[in-house]
Amino acid sequence: MRIDILTLFPEMCERVLDESIIGRARRNGIISVECHNIRDYTPDKHRRVDDMPYGGGQGMLMKPEPIEACFHAVSAQCSSRPFLIYMSPKGKVFNQNIARELLGKENICILCGHYEGIDQRVIDSMVDMELSVGDYVLTGGEMPALIVTDAVCRMVPGVLAEDACFEEESHYSGLLEHPQYTRPPVWKGMSVPEELLSGHHARIAGWKRMKALEQTAKYRPDLLLQADLSSEERRHLMEKQLL
Repeated sequence: MRIDILTLFPEMCERVLDESIIGRARRNGIISVECHNIRDYTPDKHRRVDDMPYGGGQGMLMKPEPIEACFHAVSAQCSSRPFLIYMSPKGKVFNQNIARELLGKENICILCGHYEGIDQRVIDSMVDMELSVGDYVLTGGEMPALIVTDAVCRMVPGVLAEDACFEEESHYSGLLEHPQYTRPPVWKGMSVPEELLSGHHARIAGWKRMKALEQTAKYRPDLLLQADLSSEERRHLMEKQLL
C-alpha cells in the first residue's frame, strides 16, 4: 500500500510517521508513506500558496494550481491515479468501516487543508472523498491525515505482529474492546478476573465477548444497534440492566 500526504508542513508529518509501529513498517518496506510539500509546486517566487477569498471574509484560501501540480506529480509516480481524500469538517466522520474500505485502495493521496481551506474547484474536480475526524476545529489537516494513515496502515498485513492485534481492538468488530489486565495478579486489593487466569481458551473467549458487550452497552450503546447479538447475550445485558 502507498499513501501520499500533500501538506504545507511535511516535517510535522514526518516526525510522527517515523515513530513506533508505522515508522518501523516504513523502514521495513511493508508500507510506503510519503509527504509532499505543496509549496514546492507553486510558481510564485515567494512560495505563496494562498490568496484572499472572492467575496471577502476572514483568512486566506489555498490556491488550486499548486495543489493540482502536486497531485499530478504524485500520480505520475503511481501505477494508477491515487484515490484523493481531502480532510474537511464537511466530510464523512471517519470510522473503522471507512478505514477498512480504504485498505482496499492501492494508492491513497490525502490532501491537508490550511488557513480557511482550499478552493472549491479542487474539491469539485479532483477530490474523491471528504473526511472529518470529528466535530471540532483544528489548525490544519495534518493531524487528521495522520490519524487516517495510522488507522489504515496498521491493518496492512505485516505491520502488526498478528492480525489479532487489531481484530480484537475497539471498533474493529463493531464493539468496544474488553478490559485488559497484566501482572501482578493482585494490585491494591484488586484481582485479575479468574477467567483470564484459568488457561481455558473457550472460557476466556466467552468472558472477553461478554465484557466487550458490557463496555459497549455502557459507553457506546449506539454501536449495539448494528451488533449481531445472540439470545443469551441479550439476556445477559438485560440482567445487567444494560439493554
